Amino acid sequence: MFIAVALFVFIWSTGFTVGKIIVPYADPTLFLFVRVSIAAVLFIGVAWLTRAPRLPWREVPKHILAGILLQGLYLSGCYWAIGGGLPPSIMALIGSTQPILTAVLAIPLLGELPTRRVWAGLALGLTGVLLVIAPGLSGTLEQSYTWLALFYAVLAMVSLTLGTLLQKTSIAKADIRSSAVWQNLGTWLFTGSFTLMLGESKWIMSTELWASLLWAAIVMTGVGTSLLVWIIRRGGATKASALMFLSPPLVAIESYLLFGDVLLNVQLLGFAIAVAGVLICNMRTWPAWLTRKS
Repeated sequence: MFIAVALFVFIWSTGFTVGKIIVPYADPTLFLFVRVSIAAVLFIGVAWLTRAPRLPWREVPKHILAGILLQGLYLSGCYWAIGGGLPPSIMALIGSTQPILTAVLAIPLLGELPTRRVWAGLALGLTGVLLVIAPGLSGTLEQSYTWLALFYAVLAMVSLTLGTLLQKTSIAKADIRSSAVWQNLGTWLFTGSFTLMLGESKWIMSTELWASLLWAAIVMTGVGTSLLVWIIRRGGATKASALMFLSPPLVAIESYLLFGDVLLNVQLLGFAIAVAGVLICNMRTWPAWLTRKS
């Protein structure tokens, strides 16, 4: 379980890196459409070779909707927001509040009542993320972006939240291979439709573009999304969403390694706090040394 979680967090965090790399070479929704098309071949091939069971037709719409929410609308919203001028640091900050919304919505929708320990972990995680991202927000007053860009960012966060909660409903009983095929179809239909509606056509051949595309299609969509669905099914929606707190700090590290962005001491402190918050959220009980009475 630990290896799967660690791998997922790393893969998920690379989404911001890929998003930055492709900006000069491709329109965002078109890139997502091509990415999902490649992933479709992967998912269908795996399901066919392993003879995955077919889903009841009455359940198919739920899986398609889950794909639209968990990937299609979420990823498109992130790309549209950044394309509209919203700094990636603010996009990451808005996205990091998603576990809070998940915890709140999970109460009436799933009957998951977060414990005090989980709330404490979420608070620590958000605090850590704020410390990591705060230096990057210092120059935002010099950058312009529209309210529409902010709307896209919030829409992406809400979409991911609803997609996470939907994964905990009746579709959680479905075979993950069959479910992946239909969820990917939902993403494909969404990104394909909006590519046509927006008239996107920019596609400049380059090594960076093709490398990013293969990574995004095979690793991020194929492996990363499957891991996310598996983690959600194994644990509570709130705890699974808490893992998102680790993405912004990891993006800061990746940006340093790939683009030379410098990490400040306060960011390193924030990363440690975020890690602590996630660990607390995913522990079954408080450590004995914290609960032991003197």
